[in-house]
Amino acid sequence: MPKKTRRLLGGIGLVCALALGATACGGSDDDGSSGKKVSAGDIQAALKKGGSITVWAWEPTLKQVVKDFEKEHPKVHVNLVNAGTNKDQYTALQNAIAAKKGVPDVAQIEYYALGQFSLTKSVTDLSGFGADKLSKTYSPGPWNSVKSGDKIYALPMDSGPMAMFYNKKVFDKYKVAVPTTWDEYVDAARKLHKADPKVYITSDTGDAGMTTSLLWQAGSRPYQVDGTNVKINFSDKGAATYTKTWQKLIDEKLLSPVTGWTDDWYKGLGNGDIATLNTGAWMPANFVSGVKNASGDWRVAPLPQWTKGDKATAENGGSSLALPSAGKNKELAYAFVEYANAGKGVQTRLKGGAFPATTADLQSDAFQNTEFPYFGGQKANKIFAESAANVGSGWSYLPYQVYANSIFNDSVGKAYVSNTPLAKGLKGWQDASVKYGKEQGFTVSE
Repeated sequence: MPKKTRRLLGGIGLVCALALGATACGGSDDDGSSGKKVSAGDIQAALKKGGSITVWAWEPTLKQVVKDFEKEHPKVHVNLVNAGTNKDQYTALQNAIAAKKGVPDVAQIEYYALGQFSLTKSVTDLSGFGADKLSKTYSPGPWNSVKSGDKIYALPMDSGPMAMFYNKKVFDKYKVAVPTTWDEYVDAARKLHKADPKVYITSDTGDAGMTTSLLWQAGSRPYQVDGTNVKINFSDKGAATYTKTWQKLIDEKLLSPVTGWTDDWYKGLGNGDIATLNTGAWMPANFVSGVKNASGDWRVAPLPQWTKGDKATAENGGSSLALPSAGKNKELAYAFVEYANAGKGVQTRLKGGAFPATTADLQSDAFQNTEFPYFGGQKANKIFAESAANVGSGWSYLPYQVYANSIFNDSVGKAYVSNTPLAKGLKGWQDASVKYGKEQGFTVSE
């Protein structure tokens, strides 16, 4: 492994020092990451023989999936461990890989973070297990997020096609039309805030995931990745489209200064002070549990468009299940991942409130006709499914996106609290991301 790939994760607290050998940063030649063929017969034989696997994941619906899988395969024991959420688990996972001890057989990894593990061959190429035959099983956004060239590094677990959640009660009260374009969105923001200075169209204090999702929808493709060759540029037409519109919301102070996922944020969603939320289709359960007092007030609409009449969307959030290269029992591990993400486990997870990445479920009558009492009986899945089908192609994350996101507010975030233009903030984020990439040994251009 080249030295530059050995340094990949050092800046985000994940142990991958230059002094370590290749296997400390990922796999070796016989680590199972080469896409070697594993037949269905091999997998069935492993299930019949039995054994134990350890799964690191924080997603709650997997608890029932594990029970069902063990019932169907009584000789297999699945040890489900919550090793932390997102970056906390990634730190623990890389530490285990570096120590060559305690590496799980399966790990939940979000799409934006998968590249930092696949580049160092820390996760297994699943094409040799037959995963390449599942391409039509999943919607385009999640499937493209788990593959690189002819290699498949995980199976999609869920997805986050975007939609606009809006407080119908607030829009009706002030007789403001529900926006279908971002220009209309700005106009609605002005009208709502003028009618009641306490009401804001949405909250945004600077969020890397939301920004990249809106850039994605606008047609921007700031990241181009080919192995260790990386290009970062936030000056394309799509980025200009986004910054021009969002700058108006910032300049006119039309965005609530409340940080997301805080008590004040939930309060604002509940009392009508925050009128919309543009996010992934996984959000409904959070409304039900966190904004109970506003049940019946909210509805779902398609994400506003940058060009009237378009249907372009993007993903916001979502996870996969991968097989760490240093894990054992790969046949059993793959059997579990396929069961959970492409087999019977999918229905179990949907019943538990997960949002599918599987095309058949997205398109099924049962799924699309599900009524949401919280949203006034609306069949919101129809909107989510259409969004999933219209996610823009060609999006890439950086192989060190976790680190890049962690420094977002050092640059772009300044646009929300100072006179720094949003476009300048993006350029600052670009410069810092380029600098870090070069320090880690990547070949980075702009």
